[in-house]
Amino acid sequence: MLSPSTALLTPEPSGLYIRRMNREQTNQRIELELKRLERRLEELIEVCEKLREENASLRQRQEALIAERAALLQKNEQVRGRVEAMIGRLKAMEQA
Repeated sequence: MLSPSTALLTPEPSGLYIRRMNREQTNQRIELELKRLERRLEELIEVCEKLREENASLRQRQEALIAERAALLQKNEQVRGRVEAMIGRLKAMEQA
C-alpha cells in the first residue's frame, strides 16, 4: 500500500483518464467554436462585399441622377427663356 504522501504524488489511472477526457472535450468544444466563428466571419465578409458592390452601384446611380437633374434644370431654363420671349412678343403684339 502507498503512503499518504506517495498517493498524492502518484495520480490514479482513472484521474488521468478523466483529465484527458476533459481536455479532449475542451479541445473539441474550442474547435467547434472556432469553426462556428470562422463560418460567421466568412458570412460577414460576404455581406461586406455585397454591401460594397451595392454602395458602388448606388454611387454610380446617384452620379447619373445628378447629371440628369442638371440637364433637366438647363432645359427648364431654356424653356423658361423661350416662354418669357413669347410672352414679350404677345404683349408687343397686343400693344401694336
